[in-house]
Amino acid sequence: VQLAESGGGLVQPGGSLTLSCAASGTSFSGYRMGWYRQAPGKQRELVARTTSRGRTTYADSVKGRFTISIDSAKDTVYLQMNSLNPEDTAVYQCWYNDVMDFWGKGILVTVSS
Repeated sequence: VQLAESGGGLVQPGGSLTLSCAASGTSFSGYRMGWYRQAPGKQRELVARTTSRGRTTYADSVKGRFTISIDSAKDTVYLQMNSLNPEDTAVYQCWYNDVMDFWGKGILVTVSS
């Protein structure tokens, strides 16, 4: 499985970004996808994840601000991030799980004025 991430960059506090992650080489119709992030000096943490049927889980820190969605026909997951603040600055990494975990290379999101 290969994961292609896009959509990161620099945004001002209060702004929005959308991350996308497209999976290719998949074999199973049932799977999970999501996003983790790692800020400088911190451990990697779950941001949000979804099953291929759309059952979602969010970190408490992003509830109400971030929305994860999935296009199962395209094996693509999206993360709509609103009301971003500097604490959201991190490398965001796409995650795919069927019988094992696969990880994207990561994409930098910087929230700064």
